Amino acid sequence: MTALDPHAPDPTSTRSTGSPGERVAGGAPVGLAVWGALAVVYVVWGSTYLAIRVVVEQAPPLTSMGLRYLTAGVLLGLVLMLRGGPRRLRLTRRQALGCASLGLMLPMLGNGMVSVAENLGAPSGVTALLIAVAPLMIVVFRVLDRRTDDRPGGLTWTGVLLGFAGLAILVVAGHGAGGFPLLPALVVVGASTCWALGSYLQPRLWLPDDVFVTTVYEMAFGGLILLSVGTASGEHFSFDYGLRTWGALGYLVVFGSVVAFTSYVWLVSRAPISLVATYAYVNPVVAVFLGWLVLDEPVSTAVLVGGGVVVAAVALVIRAERPRRTSH
Repeated sequence: MTALDPHAPDPTSTRSTGSPGERVAGGAPVGLAVWGALAVVYVVWGSTYLAIRVVVEQAPPLTSMGLRYLTAGVLLGLVLMLRGGPRRLRLTRRQALGCASLGLMLPMLGNGMVSVAENLGAPSGVTALLIAVAPLMIVVFRVLDRRTDDRPGGLTWTGVLLGFAGLAILVVAGHGAGGFPLLPALVVVGASTCWALGSYLQPRLWLPDDVFVTTVYEMAFGGLILLSVGTASGEHFSFDYGLRTWGALGYLVVFGSVVAFTSYVWLVSRAPISLVATYAYVNPVVAVFLGWLVLDEPVSTAVLVGGGVVVAAVALVIRAERPRRTSH
């Protein structure tokens, strides 16, 4: 999801600076392996919005995403057990509660609501652009949190205000131009807000030290919640869907939730975080392009202008936060 995926940390939380050609901790220059992994994150996470749209053409949104996350959690858990034994997946009650909280905020209220919105008619490309404002909302949560003196600077506020202006263009002007229904757009904005809140609260939760273990339980709990809510709301999942639906769902499980996340975690340890964080404003561009190419989704003036403003705003905030955070 995000341009944000449920496993991706807040892209404004950059703590090191760098450029594509610099060396990272450990002295290794950025090379072809880094660019290959970055391409995976760019393309795969950018394509998940398209895959979700394909899935919900036939399958119910919540239960299908529940199956996605539960299956991905089980697969990743099996991989971790093979590499580290069953003990690697141990967690305390507090850690279980923390992972369940993430499963509620991110897979359920984040990606789950995105799948509902796309089921209601929101184009995949516009959905990605609306979700892209999540890093800007995290800045707002930082300001509202009176327990910390972590306050954004003037350039960050400029990016936030610019981003919300782009959001207004997408929702108001896009709706007026007949680009997409208003209700699904508002559902996506709500999903983005929940995503931002979950991402902001994540460092304050009791979680396993191993980020892969956290992800296993976050996806598993999130999948179970999605399946429960979907079933309770009357959704009926069938196994009679066509190859196109199952192919898209399989892609979300294997590539969207396992391969891309593994690539992301590897990148964080091998590449400048300022370079890795660019996924936050590249993913929406990829999503818009793929939606236009594969599903013939219209790219209206509102999408071009509003989307461009949002992407530029996210890039500005990430750029502005980088030197400020690294001074601590």
